[in-house]
Amino acid sequence: MPELPEVEVVRRGLDTHVVGATFGAVEVLHPRAVRGNDVDLAEVLPGLTITGTDRRGKFLWLTLSDGAALLVHLRMSGQMLVGKPGLVDSPHLRIRAQLSSASGVQELAFVDQRTFGSWQYVPLTAPDPGAGRPVPATIPHIAPDPFEPDFDVVATARAMRKKNVAAKTLLLDQSVVSGIGSIYADEAMWAAGVKPTRKGRAMRQRDAVAVLEESRAVMARALEAGGTSFDSLYVNVNGASGYFSRSLNAYGQAGKSCVRCGTPIERTVVNGRSSYYCPVCQTR
Repeated sequence: MPELPEVEVVRRGLDTHVVGATFGAVEVLHPRAVRGNDVDLAEVLPGLTITGTDRRGKFLWLTLSDGAALLVHLRMSGQMLVGKPGLVDSPHLRIRAQLSSASGVQELAFVDQRTFGSWQYVPLTAPDPGAGRPVPATIPHIAPDPFEPDFDVVATARAMRKKNVAAKTLLLDQSVVSGIGSIYADEAMWAAGVKPTRKGRAMRQRDAVAVLEESRAVMARALEAGGTSFDSLYVNVNGASGYFSRSLNAYGQAGKSCVRCGTPIERTVVNGRSSYYCPVCQTR
């Protein structure tokens, strides 16, 4: 599943190519791609202008001229592609939307091989005073991610240390901190020297802070590389893949030598998820 860096790469591409454009005809080609809507996107979107883009964790959205948002969840295989009308010719095309702007007409296509992703037209919830920007009404339970200006690393670390569950599980808990998936959780714990099975209650505050800070650092590096692609399912709006997978130190590296100490990386299972770590380096 795309994690924060991959979703942010897509958001940045959309911000460049579609902000200021107005929706024309919208064609829904598969009903699962619009599940959860109380309205017909083909009726409500035409005539609305995209005023901006935003993201929290793995969710991205387009802000609309009527004050609502088009919430997009890529899930396992969703792709947001922008190009000339008719450019996308795929049996997995789920939604096709015409966009018009001063530079001409283009097409925004939602391609989703596994049909787990979706578009939702939702209101933006006004935040409490001092709570940051508004977010779509359907995701208030999603915690801030490490890239948000008001992300409180100290408070989040304290929250982690109150839970008697593994560090890997905590990093994947989107109600604690959002955007971090299995890949970057393993990379962050390797960088911080924290074993994935270490319980939150057994972590020192400085170690919990280190894991969160390393999570942001490794995701920032992934952003520079365009994200992590292991197959053709994750691409940016131009159809290009990311190449951060070439820089992974722990995730998927079982049996290979740790670049820090030379010990073979091991694989374990934490709460049903594969986790990769160095048994020598990750001792905190």
